[in-house]
Amino acid sequence: MRLNSALDVALGRGAGTRGWGAEQQLGPSPPRYLLENHWYQQWKEYVESGDQNSSSFPGHINNSELFEDLESFRLKERLVESEEYVLVPEDVWNKLVSWYGLEHDQPPIERKVRGGGILGHSTQKVEVYPVELYLCQHNDMDSPVTAQFSRVDTIDAVLQEARRQFEVPPEDETRVWVKNSDGSCERLRNIHMTVLDACLSTGQVVIMETRNKDGTWPSSRPHVMNSVEDEELYRGQPGVCGLTNLGNTCFMNSAFQCLSNVPPLTEYFLNNHYLGELNFSNPLGMKGEIAEAYADLVKQAWSGHHRAIVPRMFKTKVGHFASQFLGYQQHDAQELLSFLLDGLHEDLNRVKRKEYVELRDAAGRPDEEVAEEAWRNHKRRNDSIIVDIFHGLFKSTLVCPACGKVSVTFDPFCYLSVPLPVSQERAMELFFVYMDPSRKPQQHRVVVPKAGKVLDLCLALAKHTGVPAEQMMVADVFSHRFYKLYQVDEALSCILDRDDIFVYEVAGGLAEPGGALVLPVYLRERAPPRDGDPGYGVVLFGHPLLVSVPRSQLSWDALYAAGPDGAEGLGQSVNPRDSPLWGGALGPPPDSPVPRQGYVKHECMGHVQRRQPVKLRECVELFTTVETLEEENPWYCPTCKRHQLATKKLDLWALPEVLIIHLKRFSYTRLAREKLDTLVEFPIRDLDFSDFIIKPRADVAPAPHKYDLIAVSNHYGSLRDGHYTTFARNKDSGHWFYFDDSSVSPVAEAQIEVSPDPAAPLKPTDPSSPVCSCPLPRRGARFSQQALRAPPLPAESPGVRKQQP
Repeated sequence: MRLNSALDVALGRGAGTRGWGAEQQLGPSPPRYLLENHWYQQWKEYVESGDQNSSSFPGHINNSELFEDLESFRLKERLVESEEYVLVPEDVWNKLVSWYGLEHDQPPIERKVRGGGILGHSTQKVEVYPVELYLCQHNDMDSPVTAQFSRVDTIDAVLQEARRQFEVPPEDETRVWVKNSDGSCERLRNIHMTVLDACLSTGQVVIMETRNKDGTWPSSRPHVMNSVEDEELYRGQPGVCGLTNLGNTCFMNSAFQCLSNVPPLTEYFLNNHYLGELNFSNPLGMKGEIAEAYADLVKQAWSGHHRAIVPRMFKTKVGHFASQFLGYQQHDAQELLSFLLDGLHEDLNRVKRKEYVELRDAAGRPDEEVAEEAWRNHKRRNDSIIVDIFHGLFKSTLVCPACGKVSVTFDPFCYLSVPLPVSQERAMELFFVYMDPSRKPQQHRVVVPKAGKVLDLCLALAKHTGVPAEQMMVADVFSHRFYKLYQVDEALSCILDRDDIFVYEVAGGLAEPGGALVLPVYLRERAPPRDGDPGYGVVLFGHPLLVSVPRSQLSWDALYAAGPDGAEGLGQSVNPRDSPLWGGALGPPPDSPVPRQGYVKHECMGHVQRRQPVKLRECVELFTTVETLEEENPWYCPTCKRHQLATKKLDLWALPEVLIIHLKRFSYTRLAREKLDTLVEFPIRDLDFSDFIIKPRADVAPAPHKYDLIAVSNHYGSLRDGHYTTFARNKDSGHWFYFDDSSVSPVAEAQIEVSPDPAAPLKPTDPSSPVCSCPLPRRGARFSQQALRAPPLPAESPGVRKQQP
């Protein structure tokens, strides 16, 4: 009975038993074992005879004929199934071994099963000959060990086998490379990929690399500032590490230091949680390269072995995936921070296949239901550590001005871009030139409306000079010429702060019959002759004049008589020393020993206009106020079936664990752009957002929305150039540090409170409340091409091109 049942098991007969062999239909399958065919045939004859005392008893399972030698137990090449071996399932093998035993010292020949198939006919194939790889360490490539792997084994299995072979401690981080036939090495980034998908073949060398104690990899040691000896001796506070400026990369250093000091994000990378969540198949991601490059930089900065590190590899990766950051131009730290958060999210997105989600309007449903649906839909496509830490939820309300249609949607956000309260006035500096040539020009500072006209400028100046506004002409002077003469109804926004504005007093009654006529006068002097040039040239000097001449004196003789002495014609060039205008409106000549003080300062220049600081709370309040959409961005009303300039209001529904507040420090128009240097005051602790959250809270013990500051990104300078630095609180010690590229120094909290241009992370004070660590990246709005387009050259200045914004 026992022999017959054994034969049934071996041959696959019996209820519920499927056939076995080299190929069978797809399905979960245990490994197969090789059995020497001669032993198998003898065992089969013994079983079929039914005589337990038969001389055909096979004895111990003996596979010696399948091995090249009995020391390495390497399988012979080109073995043929059913002639030299047969394949048996795992349960059959276990029964045969339990009945007959295995020849001494012979290992079982276990082989895995992998899927395959052509044109929809899927099968499973037994790998009789697995892939044989040579494993070695990065620091000892001359002593490889041999290991066999199935083609369905993952790269992680190869890595774990290498760690076992070389006895790597569990706390050490490792990665593997494969050496190609041309001698180059390639990183095996996706450890979940199979040996087959990685195109590994027998005989290839796999190199295991172990991360150094200082957070660097042996293959990238040149990217560290300190020497090897300094690194071994230096022991500092983890996280207190600068980044070398590679050339206008202070914006990158500042953004990194802000993110690096966000505790939950840094712990996520330091504890290697990111390794299991790298998404290599996301078409919106960077194949895990941005996440790995950021992780490498974080581990170096928090190893405590470096005073400063060189982020060259990180910059290279960023520039590879975001071409706007290639090269060494100046950039906005907030733009880099936005790209970095998005790149980390896509590289670490736990959603491997994003399903289509149809957005629905509220349609009168309760806000709680619509918000929960919006967040659920967001998580169906976006689920990462970045979403867990940085994403919150807006409520957006649009109202049609024509039909009153109300559209309510809930949208996720990664940071708050809050505007700064902007003053409606501007201070302008200019020079006023009197008609009386004995009076020197005066420098004035006047306060005018930003949206005002040139007439408003004249009216403000009339209060200082006593000259009526209708007797003033406003001009832009450039390169000793009139660049443009402004009309009184032109907007002041077309005058830039860097323009040299002159206002001239002219005679009254210009429009009356027989009144005076205003003539422009340029001042020039004869230039010394050049070598070999018998002629002479003329150069302009000083600023031009507007001279009021009565119409009755509009003759060549009269005009010449009013000009400088000694000239023989109106077209002649004169020596400026002989001009009666010097000492009056124009001051001393260019080479005069008299100090060049060709103008006087009006008393208004001594009054400094002090700008009052604003509270961060005011910026958030301005963010949540109702605004009307611009004409370039109308809303399509589904009821009116047309685009409308609807009113829009944003409210905060739910705040994230780490809140990033971005101050919009850029103000721009069609002709000008500027950086707003308004001082923003913000608390170091207990920034309360409870009044801004509109989500209904439970009556029992509602959690406060209070946050503590953890980092500030500062920008010093103007719109065109400047420098970024960072204040950050160390997550381990709780102390504040000032990061200025490669330099790091302790700083007191009082210095942070008066810091201009904040860009700061906040962290909640109550552990039960949402953790809010928010770097407040400075500055602001992104400029459109239209806003940066230069105006055409005015006709008033032929041949002279003035630099445009």
